[in-house]
This record gives sequence, C-alpha cells and structure tokens, in this order.
Amino acid sequence: MTDIAYEENHLKVLRLLEADPGLSQRDLSQELGISLGKTNYCMRALLDKGLIKMQNFRNSDNKLGYAYLLTPAGIAAKAELTRNFLKIKMREYETLKREIEELKRETEGGKV
Repeated sequence: MTDIAYEENHLKVLRLLEADPGLSQRDLSQELGISLGKTNYCMRALLDKGLIKMQNFRNSDNKLGYAYLLTPAGIAAKAELTRNFLKIKMREYETLKREIEELKRETEGGKV
C-alpha cells in the first residue's frame, strides 16, 4: 500500500471517528471496506502518533466499550490530510476533465 493510500485510510478513519467516536473497529472495517486486521493496524498507527486516544465507557448493556477520540494533534492532522487529499483529487479531476474533452473531440471529429 502506498503512502497516499495510508494517508487516505487515516483521513477516512479520522473523519468517521470525529462523527461517531463510539464506532468499533469492526464498524470502521465495514465502513472502510478493509479487513479488521488492516483497521486494527491503522488504529494502532493513529494511537501511536497521538492522533486519537481510547477512552473506556460502559454502554447501556453494561458491557465494556471504547470511544476513540481525536486529540488536538489528530484534529490538526485531519485538517492537513484533508488539504493534501483535496489537492490530489483536484489534480486527478483536472487530468480526467482534459481526457474527457479530448475523447469528445475525437468522437465528434470522426476519429473513432
């Protein structure tokens, strides 16, 4: 997996946890469409970097659970990752837009 893919997964996790800190790793895995093992690896990396912290809580069934909270560093990292991801997607969009225009010209010109 490339650095960009890792950063994209980290951004997705940070966004999901900001919206719902009570998501389990299994929930995150399903939302991200990746294995539970990869989700755990990603969560460990975010914990090790100090971008999220775990907090124990008890839900209504008296089962022990965790909330994953973004730290101030996590909020800042999420903002930076979002800016970087947006730049990448804008470049991809511009490239795709040029390719579409070229294909349109080719089909209108009878080259196909």
